[in-house]
Amino acid sequence: MDLPAISIQEVHTFILAFIRVCGIIIAIPVFGNRTVPLRVKGGLAIVVTLLVTPFVPVRPLPTEMPSLILAMAGEVCIGLIIGLVVRFVFEAIQLAGQLIGFQMGFAIVNVVDPISSAQVSIIAQFVYLIAVLVFFAVNGHHLFLYALVESFRIIPSLDFHLSGALANAVVTYSKEIFVIAVKIGAPVMATLVLTSVGLGMVARTVPQINIFIVGFPLKIAIGLIGLGLTLPLIVRIVSYAFSDFDSTLRGLMTLM
Repeated sequence: MDLPAISIQEVHTFILAFIRVCGIIIAIPVFGNRTVPLRVKGGLAIVVTLLVTPFVPVRPLPTEMPSLILAMAGEVCIGLIIGLVVRFVFEAIQLAGQLIGFQMGFAIVNVVDPISSAQVSIIAQFVYLIAVLVFFAVNGHHLFLYALVESFRIIPSLDFHLSGALANAVVTYSKEIFVIAVKIGAPVMATLVLTSVGLGMVARTVPQINIFIVGFPLKIAIGLIGLGLTLPLIVRIVSYAFSDFDSTLRGLMTLM
């Protein structure tokens, strides 16, 4: 059986789609982590490209080298910007864990994060793992496939434009790091602050008590209990953040 002939324009379309898919896979928070082998990322990029290429309009590559480099850089930027905005949520969750751990007295209780190769609080790492589970539970990985297909419809190949409105939108979305971090960490942090105030009052009224020996385990216990009680709230906030990204990504791609 003879195989269908493949034109040079179809090859160009596959290359452009593959570059954009690679940019998205590299930038997405879970599949783009360092712990994922490079072969897995490459195989996933090829499979996804083969699935979406039939729906991508055929576009020839530019013949001039500067235009070709700019076109490929634009395709990569589309994936990197989409992944960066979604990564803001995970950074916010880690920031909330850092704040909670600092209030509990875990400022020096750090572990090496295999994803970023940096030392992070053990509470931050725990909350991050919870966020990864919620990410898969709410089908966050399906959101990226949807965003990938929509990107080819909203932003045809070689039509990426970097504008001031796009930069302002990314900066605006970055404020969600602090908003989500405060929402997640506020209940436990407020409880620990009240605990510190209570310990200070005890230290003033009963000087015989060694407040440092009593305070450290007490704050750790209250922090862990508060973290356990607020886990449903954390799951709800993270779920809402991921489920709301449909409109966010659509608006972001429109600005591209």
